[in-house]
Amino acid sequence: MNRKIPSFIEIYKSLIKIPTISSEKKTIDQSNKIFIDLLSNYFSELNFSIQIKNIPNTNKFNMLSSFGTGKGGLLFSGHTDTVDFDQNTWTKDPFKLTEKDNKLYGLGVVDMKGFFVFLLDIISSINIKKIKKPIYILATANEETDMSGARYFAQSTSIKPDCIIIGEPTCLKLVNAHKGHLSYKIDIFGHTGHSSNPDNGINSIEIAYKVIKELINLKKYLQQKYSHKDFSIAHPTMNFGSIKGGNSINRICSLCSITFEIRPIPQLNLKTLEVLLKEKLKKIKKKWPNRIFLKNLFFSVPAYEISKTHHIVQKIESFCKIKSKSVNYCTEAPFLKNIAPTLILGPGSIEQAHYPDEYLHCDFIQPTKKILKKIIMNFCY
Repeated sequence: MNRKIPSFIEIYKSLIKIPTISSEKKTIDQSNKIFIDLLSNYFSELNFSIQIKNIPNTNKFNMLSSFGTGKGGLLFSGHTDTVDFDQNTWTKDPFKLTEKDNKLYGLGVVDMKGFFVFLLDIISSINIKKIKKPIYILATANEETDMSGARYFAQSTSIKPDCIIIGEPTCLKLVNAHKGHLSYKIDIFGHTGHSSNPDNGINSIEIAYKVIKELINLKKYLQQKYSHKDFSIAHPTMNFGSIKGGNSINRICSLCSITFEIRPIPQLNLKTLEVLLKEKLKKIKKKWPNRIFLKNLFFSVPAYEISKTHHIVQKIESFCKIKSKSVNYCTEAPFLKNIAPTLILGPGSIEQAHYPDEYLHCDFIQPTKKILKKIIMNFCY
């Protein structure tokens, strides 16, 4: 095929060069519009149709590129945003693709700008005009924060592909299930006073101690009640992230805050978990009315699972000669599953995602091209 776009490495360089950080901190949160425009240009050069839509109430954009018409086909999905980075911990420029020791370094090389580079390279090398079913490429925004890009797309699209592949870094393992994620903050308000007479105030740290005991009881309950043998950590997990309170040794602490997260398995839905959490806190909140306030820190992500016996799973396992597995991190699959059966498969390791000097080992390059091309051939030709 005649290549109309730059080389694999040149495309990689151009995409890594564009900052697309998503953050709850408005001062560092960035639009992905420049990235989306460049990506759209590349797919346009390959004769794909392009739709770019603004995610309501944001400065972020989704792109859907497509080639072919009709029912079924295949949707490849990836997110355009990255996490923030600490310049002090990176030894390389996050926005410059660096090749060293058979590795490609840069912010987003595996999580997950690189997935688009592979798709562009593969599509430019095949006779796209011979496809019998459409190929769709979805580029979403805000995956690293509230997943509003995937949620908006799932609510607004009319396409119905046969399968969706999300290109998160899975070491080219096929992922059919993952845990969910909920994060909370509990603010506990006491009443300050001089420490020489603690009974004249209400110490929020002492109330926090009781709250933590209840949360640990919930943690134990979840471990005993819910289990999924396919996960390396079979039960739901809870982690306390921070506890902050007080400002002086001789003052009664008036405010104590606790943050924590819960990662549920597929059998435990978000509504059930929230009911269990509120029930655990009910008695202590009754004892201390209007002093304990629970709120979500981020948008909650449900756990996800598609059965290993599903025909799409078995089909990909068969022609790719790989087995499906479960992972403990989250993806956009719980939202995209409403469009079509969804699986996660991509180059690189999740162990490099969100870490300084993020890299893709070059040993993934040829196997990734081979497996993605095989998927296209089996679903679209």
